[in-house]
Amino acid sequence: MKLYHALRNAASFRTFFDFGERDVAHWFPGHMAKGLKQMRATMKNESLDVRPHLLVLNKVDLADLSTKQRMVKELERSGVKNILFTDSLKQRDDNIKKLVPMVTEMINNKPRFNREESTSYCLMVIGVPNVGKSSLINALRRTYLKKGRASRVGGEPGITKAVLTRIQVCDRPIMHLLDTPGVLPPKIESVETGLKLALCGTILDHLVGEDVMADYLLYSLNRLQKFSYVERYGLGDPSDNIEHVLKGIAVKLGKTQRVKAITGIGNITVRIPNYTAAAYDFIRAFRRGELGQVLLD
Repeated sequence: MKLYHALRNAASFRTFFDFGERDVAHWFPGHMAKGLKQMRATMKNESLDVRPHLLVLNKVDLADLSTKQRMVKELERSGVKNILFTDSLKQRDDNIKKLVPMVTEMINNKPRFNREESTSYCLMVIGVPNVGKSSLINALRRTYLKKGRASRVGGEPGITKAVLTRIQVCDRPIMHLLDTPGVLPPKIESVETGLKLALCGTILDHLVGEDVMADYLLYSLNRLQKFSYVERYGLGDPSDNIEHVLKGIAVKLGKTQRVKAITGIGNITVRIPNYTAAAYDFIRAFRRGELGQVLLD
């Protein structure tokens, strides 16, 4: 019965999202451009297509694994053959153990890079922000060297600002990785693509705006008929009104802020719902998979 009421309410919800006059140009921070320049210099201006590479799809614990085979087939059709799914925060991940053997086999099968006199390897880790590049490096060190982390990690993009020095992750064979800043294409194709990237944590929230991110997330959840947010925050029914939802979240979590109100008899201090804090909690719950498996296709 609850699902019936939820679907009935959703029938009147928005069928499109108003992106307004937003511009994604300023969502590309300066350190990304600097990082791209450094990476090109380190690669000696060679294209990635020239070198063997392994595609690591990290944070598999947050993924909808029912789409895994479809993703692999799509990637293989586009020419990507070497693919590995990992969870670098897991203390012991069997796929992390596969990475070094896969890389060494790939290099040894490429005559151009198979130099018998060379017994060590140096690889560059490249990816969009906040996908766990530094966590992957630390996981490899933990697995192969039994050592602690060498790269700083964090829950938001932009922790790694520049190409770092070589970090050893294995001694048999000797292998070093270069940690790099997360980078995005300098030109994001659309505002909607930018919002999806932002919700996944690849763009700093304040550059986009927590309010619009939360509103787009609500729109997407309703469109996909994912109503777990209702029970999580005790809202009663699904809603298409972001202010109503954020107010409910703020009340549920006790997120309030003090503001001054001007009245006819003087100024008074009142407490109102903290919509920014509520929006941040809503977005974080999505990123942690606490709103269910959601594919922003």
